[in-house]
Amino acid sequence: MEPVLATRYVFTITARIGAVTSAGEIGTGERRIIPIVGGEVRGKDINGKVLAFGADFQIVRPDSSIDLEAKYAIESDDGAVIYVENRGIRCGPADLVKKLNRGEAVDPALIYFRTMPRFETGAAKYRWLMQSLFVASAARHADRVVIDVHQVL
Repeated sequence: MEPVLATRYVFTITARIGAVTSAGEIGTGERRIIPIVGGEVRGKDINGKVLAFGADFQIVRPDSSIDLEAKYAIESDDGAVIYVENRGIRCGPADLVKKLNRGEAVDPALIYFRTMPRFETGAAKYRWLMQSLFVASAARHADRVVIDVHQVL
């Protein structure tokens, strides 16, 4: 019998983003910083908002694929603050990725965008976020990133 890996959808993070700042070509690609300026969290076990600080630190590789590392915080409706560190990759056909990088609309189904969010909090009610692994599928829009978070069971 082969082991089975399962996941359970837990919530969606919609992170509003600001304008891209480029630090230029760093030898392995272009370093970009994208501020996270707010948003919301919605799900069965947690609801709240994305706090208006943090950023996504990216490297756009020569093949147009992107390594992402976002660091920000969410605040639940009951006042708990949860730190989020979300690493992942986004890639797809070069012409579509370039359109996304320019802020143009692209069908999210045509872009591979997966992440591995990690959470930290002192709030007892949300400690379960620190006791599991999570994976997510995401979609980039001109002014926001929508992240569907799944708990690995």
